[in-house]
Amino acid sequence: MRILIIGGGRTGRHLAEQFLKDEHDVVVVDPDADALAAIDSSLDVLTIHGNGADPATLEEAGVGKTDLLVAVAEQDDTNLLACIFARARGVPKTVARVATHAYERAKGIDFPALGVDLLVNQYDEYAEDLYNVLRLPGAIEVADLLDEHVMVVGMSVHMDSPIVGATLRAFPKPEWLRKIRFIALCRGDETTAPRGDTSFLVGDEVYFAGLPDDIAAFMQWAWPEHRRFQRIVVAGGGELGLRLARRLEKSRMQVFLVEKDADRADFCAEHLQRARVVKGDALDRSTLEGLGPDGDMAYVATTGSDEHNIIGCLVAERSGAHFTAARIASAEYIGIVDQHRLLDRVVDPRLAMTNAILHFVRGRNVSAAAILARLPGELLEVTLASAHPWTSRAIRELDLPDGATIVAVRRSTRILTAVGELRLAPGDRLAIYAFPRAIDALEAVLGDPSA
Repeated sequence: MRILIIGGGRTGRHLAEQFLKDEHDVVVVDPDADALAAIDSSLDVLTIHGNGADPATLEEAGVGKTDLLVAVAEQDDTNLLACIFARARGVPKTVARVATHAYERAKGIDFPALGVDLLVNQYDEYAEDLYNVLRLPGAIEVADLLDEHVMVVGMSVHMDSPIVGATLRAFPKPEWLRKIRFIALCRGDETTAPRGDTSFLVGDEVYFAGLPDDIAAFMQWAWPEHRRFQRIVVAGGGELGLRLARRLEKSRMQVFLVEKDADRADFCAEHLQRARVVKGDALDRSTLEGLGPDGDMAYVATTGSDEHNIIGCLVAERSGAHFTAARIASAEYIGIVDQHRLLDRVVDPRLAMTNAILHFVRGRNVSAAAILARLPGELLEVTLASAHPWTSRAIRELDLPDGATIVAVRRSTRILTAVGELRLAPGDRLAIYAFPRAIDALEAVLGDPSA
């Protein structure tokens, strides 16, 4: 497939890397010559210098022979116009990134009819990632599958965990293995699929899947000292902070949104129901100390300033926050923060955007459901047709590619644990984790929509 990417920033470059791994032909358009030079030096793609909303630039990039246009430039209007012009030239699929909520609220506008098949709001994706981090304390990262009915979680094995030294074959509570499916284990630089004789050691990062309630109960058993947060402080009332606060209002946690600008704080208060809006500077310890007692607070920095977010997290930690997370856009800052463990979690905007776009780009039968930042490979979803050779066979009888694991099965309204004796049925939706080496082989088996 020939893919034209508008925007050569971090998101565009990351998408180009992913598309190249899938052996697509990639063209990147950007008005910044330095950004294109950086891409040219590391990726085997064609780069075009120019404005992606300019029809002449699009023609130079070969828009007429393009199968998919993905517009992820910084300007919303550039992205929308690029998609509209591309559809006029016959491009069958288009995706546009937007930052403002106004497009989603616009009434009477049929974006697909205009030429925009998918609108991806970057702040919605960021807010969802941060919400996933907060709803399950102790998790390294979280992803949802099968319409949020199944949760995939990564957890570091703590020294007090009952699974230390245990194997799956001799698990301390074997009844958990009927509810929880272990899919990967990371030890140092090596990632493997857990087997019956795999033992869990302190510091291992283990990934497992199950129903959300089962996952929460399992983590409480596997790491009993880690408690759920009672209070969440969201620093920054911009688009990201406001959307995150709205999402958190659906949880049982007490939510505070701290915003220094009085007018913006009033705006946020009008658009929130349960969350409390505090007018103040999150970098001021007195602001945080006025929100209640220490001990159960999580602090999330969502402003547009990487520096402000990092410093705010450090101040919050000194004020008693047990968990700090920040939105950080700079790759250099992310590296420094990770190296020195300054924060508990960094949410990388690239990954959230890539997940949403790849989910759309994949075929009808096999779709990219999620990508985990720390775990190689992909989480895929597939719907079994009645004629598929896996139909009516037990999971243990399947000739799965090496490095692929069925995580869970959705049958009608039920979620079934992917145990060996489970027989698959027509219409089953399978959630599958695949190591990089297994993705091509898996798609060869499952990728034909008519299969």
